[in-house]
Parts: sequence; structure tokens; C-alpha cells
Amino acid sequence: MTLPLETKEPLLRNFADVLEKDGWTFDGNGPNEKDRDLLVHFHYVITEFKKTKLEYREIIKDITAKMSNGMADYAINAEHNENGVETIKDYDLYCHYVAGLVGEGLTRLFVESKFGNPALLDRPHLHESMGLFLQKTNIIRDVHEDWEDKRRFWPKEIWSKHVDNFEDLFKKENQEAALNCSSEMVLDSLTHAPECLFYLAGMKEQSVFNFAAIPQAMAIATLELVFRNPLIYERNVKISKGHACRLMVQSTQNLQVLCEVFRDYARRIHKRNSPKDPNFLKISVACAKVRNHNTYRNLSNNR
Repeated sequence: MTLPLETKEPLLRNFADVLEKDGWTFDGNGPNEKDRDLLVHFHYVITEFKKTKLEYREIIKDITAKMSNGMADYAINAEHNENGVETIKDYDLYCHYVAGLVGEGLTRLFVESKFGNPALLDRPHLHESMGLFLQKTNIIRDVHEDWEDKRRFWPKEIWSKHVDNFEDLFKKENQEAALNCSSEMVLDSLTHAPECLFYLAGMKEQSVFNFAAIPQAMAIATLELVFRNPLIYERNVKISKGHACRLMVQSTQNLQVLCEVFRDYARRIHKRNSPKDPNFLKISVACAKVRNHNTYRNLSNNR
């Protein structure tokens, strides 16, 4: 965020090539940037990257090129668009670049290493949902922090139904409208949950299943935490460390237990769903899809 576009764009466009440059580092971003240390010591990343199998390096470099160019396109748009993300389609595309592509890359690595079912490569919508579910949940949770940093990821197509200006979401007198807006954002994220579970049925090795399952369990719990929670407009809310530890233990047992975790949080969301919410019925249907018993039996058989 501290770099001007004229500096940032060429760095992004060519970032995949950096992986081949021994000793490359970057210290031009601000001292408080969260990823500064990673860039200052990026030569360690390059060293480790070059130790991996050629097949893995090709996948990583390909995903890096797609992601960095997508982010360059987004940076150009953000420079000239005061509303941030305009449409739900644009929102999905942004989340694809920063998370959906991660899902694609990991899936290709899992399959290449024989730890994932090759059929996953024929169903890209599944790994896309894995990434988008995580990213969208984080964007809802971080709305106050992003607003303070002058970033807007919530699409205007959604928030403009509830308030005239984005900043109105953070005014106490608009709390009911703000809660309805955030619940519509949760609805959008929740629609990805069933496909995440179908994806996880394709994991063939326990440690890889754990790696993929833990963030998804954290996401569904976070989604329940932020649902119709006015505190998201005041500060960053997070599940407690104890809660996170319990989720890690539960989600790494097996697919059936993870499915029960999703069912539990979908039930909690449904319980707090308000009949006054304009999306009451849609949210109820989305929760019912997550709780569908036939889905879980089929997944268990595939596991």
C-alpha cells in the first residue's frame, strides 16, 4: 500500500521471474507493511524454491505469474476507482486472483504428488470455492481495518442496497442496515461452503487433508462469529485461541467430523437469522444446503 502504482505495477508484472533470480530482495516498501520482512529476506524463498522438483517449480511459477498480473490489473483499477470494488463479478475476480489461484496451485501440487484425487483437476469450481470461501470470510471480518486503511473490498453492488455511502455502514444510526449488509456478504461467502467439503473428499493423505481442512473450519467459525455482529464495524473480531485449538483438533479427525463442524456453525447462523433481514429466506436456504444430510453421507463414502 505504500508503493506508487508506477513502482508497483512492473514489480507485479515480472514477479514470477524473480523466482529465478538468486539473491533478489526488495526493501522499498514502508516500515510498517506486514509483508516487509518477507521481501527483505526473499532470497531465502528463492533458495528453497530452487530445491523443489522441477514439476513443482513449474506449477508455482505459473500460479505466481497469473496472480501477480491479476493483482497488477486490480491495482490499476483501484487507482482510478474511488468506490473500490464495484460489482459482485469484480469481487469474485479479485478473490480469484488472491485466493482462487492458490486453490488451483495447491490442487495441482496435491495431484502431482499423488496426495490428491486427479478428478479434482476436472472440477475447478471446487478448488475455486476453497479459496473464495476463505478470502471472502476474511474480507468480511476485516472490514473495519480495511476501511481505516482506505481499502474497500465489499462490492458496491451489495452495500449500495443498504446505505447511500460506504462510510455510512460505520455510523451507529445505520446499524440495522449495516447488519443486513454484512449478512448479505455472509450469504455470498456461505454459498461456497458445500463445495469446500466436496473438495476435501478428494484428499488422499492425512497431513494434506489437515492442511486444507483447518483453514476451512476456521472460516466457517469466523463466518458465524461475524454474522449480524455489529462489532465488525468497530474493530477486528477473531475467534479465541482456545476456540481455534478446539477447531484444529476437531477438523483433523476425519471428513465426517469436519462436516459435523460445518453443520454446527450453519445451525448457529440459521438460529441468528432475522426475519426482518431482506435475505432471510436465502440465508435459510444456504444454511440448509450446508446441513444437508445426504451430502455428508455421500462425502463419507467418497472419503
